Amino acid sequence: MEESNITFASLGLSDAMLKALEKKGYGYPTTIQAEAIPYFLQWRDVIAKAPTGTGKTFAFGIPMIEHIDAESEEVQGLILAPTRELAIQIGDELRGLLTYFHNIRVAVLYGGAGIGGQIKALEKKPQIVVATPGRLMDHYNRKTIRLDKIQTVVLDEADRMLDMGFFKDVTRIIEKVKNRKNLGLFSATISQEVMTVSWMYQRDEVEITVEPKQEDRPDIDQYSLSCTPLEKAETTLRLIRSQGYERVMIFCNTKHMCQRVSDEFQRAGLDCDCIHGDIRQSQREKTMQRYRSGKLPVLIATDVASRGIDVDDVDCVINFDVPEENEYYVHRIGRTGRAKRKGIAWSIIGNFPEKAKLDEIAKFSNYTIQPMALSEDGVLTKEEVKAPPAPKRRFR
Repeated sequence: MEESNITFASLGLSDAMLKALEKKGYGYPTTIQAEAIPYFLQWRDVIAKAPTGTGKTFAFGIPMIEHIDAESEEVQGLILAPTRELAIQIGDELRGLLTYFHNIRVAVLYGGAGIGGQIKALEKKPQIVVATPGRLMDHYNRKTIRLDKIQTVVLDEADRMLDMGFFKDVTRIIEKVKNRKNLGLFSATISQEVMTVSWMYQRDEVEITVEPKQEDRPDIDQYSLSCTPLEKAETTLRLIRSQGYERVMIFCNTKHMCQRVSDEFQRAGLDCDCIHGDIRQSQREKTMQRYRSGKLPVLIATDVASRGIDVDDVDCVINFDVPEENEYYVHRIGRTGRAKRKGIAWSIIGNFPEKAKLDEIAKFSNYTIQPMALSEDGVLTKEEVKAPPAPKRRFR
């Protein structure tokens, strides 16, 4: 996470916020924080493009907390997130900043969990709500939450949220926030849908772009293994066991494949579990708690379910399926190589379309992905990258 030369103290933050940041070990804001916080404090609309892991949550969370009137029992800040895991993570990070603030409460609303407990949380009069769009609309329709006193609305992971089909819910929510003072859009990529929301609802917005510098890229060695489709599971198992990886994250493209791989690995004796949209929220939370604590060595996930997973010491990321979108690959492998550690990413190629897609990803991302071979006894060797055959001459 790239730090700026500016200190948090120079941003005009309250003593309570500075003490909370100091207690958490933060002395310098990241680039996105240093640029976004002053504009948010001035109630400006912000559209920000920044890579994963640059500190976006604090970039909007710090000024949102600073603007809260703790004496009021109205919801004043709203953060929308695409997934349950990300909403929970944002809520936890915001609560971590409230150590020296009194009477500021945060509620997290998401689907897949009982609505009764969330209604009780809303009855405690939180000033900040973090929610997935669908569950927020459920509460609004039940009249368990009012949106008319909200001052700041933030869309986190805006590209993914709108890409997942939440466009109608998001626009309805924004339109119901009648007294909004500012709107923040935070995203790793600025898609056409994000630009549309900005055009519809932002005025005199500030554009912030934080591009990853080549030297700031995570240090990740990237490899591929080729096999037949039927050999993928056995190849992946052999790779994990032969290399002694202690914390692994495996990605699949679909919920069905995610569950199938998890079941097959468990039958083979691998200590693993999976998270995807069809698993109950209570079970997902238990699985994530085990993984974060280090008690679960292997987690298998879909791209959507993995949003919001923030674990710094992942040894290895494995693409059991080559992702369908180039950006997904960047998000996936960004789970390893954090906190100045070296990371490892593997892609298991089962057919020619996957090979072609991985080549496209390497070109798009300017990555070098080294093909490897894995012997039956777990020895890895480099494979030669063969040049394409010369075209045959045509006779006229």
